[in-house]
Amino acid sequence: MERKDFETWLDNISVTFLSLTDLQKNETLDHLISLSGAVQLRHLSNNLETLLKRDFLKLLPLELSFYLLKWLDPQTLLTCCLVSKQWNKVISACTEVWQTACKNLGWQIDDSVQDALHWKKVYLKAILRMKQLEDHEAFETSSLIGHSARVYALYYKDGLLCTGSDDLSAKLWDVNTGQCVYGIQTHTCATVKFDEQKLVTGSFDNTVACWEWSSGARTQHFRGHTGAVFSVDYNDELDILVSGSADFTVKVWALSAGTCLNTLTGHTEWVTKVVLQRCKVKSLLHSPGDYILLSADKYEIKIWPIGREINCKCLKTLSVSEDRSICLQPRLHFDGKYIVCSSALGLYQWDFASYDILRVIKTPEIANLALLGFGEVFALLFDNRYLYIMDLRTESLISRWPLPEYRKSKRGSSFLAGEASWLNGLDGHNDTGLVFATSMPDHSIHLVLWKEHG
Repeated sequence: MERKDFETWLDNISVTFLSLTDLQKNETLDHLISLSGAVQLRHLSNNLETLLKRDFLKLLPLELSFYLLKWLDPQTLLTCCLVSKQWNKVISACTEVWQTACKNLGWQIDDSVQDALHWKKVYLKAILRMKQLEDHEAFETSSLIGHSARVYALYYKDGLLCTGSDDLSAKLWDVNTGQCVYGIQTHTCATVKFDEQKLVTGSFDNTVACWEWSSGARTQHFRGHTGAVFSVDYNDELDILVSGSADFTVKVWALSAGTCLNTLTGHTEWVTKVVLQRCKVKSLLHSPGDYILLSADKYEIKIWPIGREINCKCLKTLSVSEDRSICLQPRLHFDGKYIVCSSALGLYQWDFASYDILRVIKTPEIANLALLGFGEVFALLFDNRYLYIMDLRTESLISRWPLPEYRKSKRGSSFLAGEASWLNGLDGHNDTGLVFATSMPDHSIHLVLWKEHG
């Protein structure tokens, strides 16, 4: 058939075909297929596949594509990225999807980042770190060697670790390099705290001392306790130092003058922890910005106002059992909004505005977990054998790391948490540096550090 005649015939057939019912059209197609050979069937197969496929991500408006993508889980989305360059481009730019996925993993979100492709990259980094945590491969260990007797006291700040020992010395270490930055002669240290210029130590000789790092000179000596000093804290702005002792008292001192301003009584056990912190919430007893002193013993946590009034009285006493049948672990977290302490019954979290117990977190599979650090997303816990990370949103343990036979301390001074910002959510930058440190029977310091990202 000539081309012109064929086109005329095809036009006539098309008009007739369009006038048929759907059933008649189907019968017509069936008949034509039955008359077709291999070449025609192959042609039909190739063209049908193209005609039946619809790339909805390409055809839909971008806003509708993003809405549909929100219903898919991240792993499926990653698989969809392999379909085509266009799909990968659209899915990678779906910021809300990847931000939500990161949040679900416990990642902090910085809304100021404008790069549309940023959050998929962050998610891939996050999923790698979370897998390392689940597989117990996120950390590594090292040791600090330099003391010749038992290390009683540890304090960490900004990449530097201070250690106080029975060898009558205190050392300041750079955790990243393992090098000793300063080493000065002191009394036997039961507790230490430092800043760039000075070191404050509490001792088994019942005194508190202030030392200058650069010269090693003792610049102040605080005498008055009749028992060992187990905890110290200070604030340069207030010019106040506080100390907790085995004599059951808390003393408030003038930091620069060395004079005792007040002795706080009411504890009936060793005061193993004092914390001086600015309040961040309002209640009937305090306002945001007020300085608050917390002191803890074996059974109770006492809350004291401090700031304008030095001669203060106890605002509140917290405990987990009225009959003192349950002991508190010698670690205390206070960030100005919440108080957290661990006991044999679990982790207790108090609301600082109302002093009510917000929740009790129990871990029935592992008893007597001690608190190291507590944040908005994660908590760092440990026992005699392992270091644990808990996801506070689900109250489940998501990772653990084996610990050596470290020195035990009833006062909780010979072990501590390192960097704490990641407890409020990882961000790809804060999972570096020190996680945990403890003193060892051979007088060394055992460090657990974040492993670099793969």
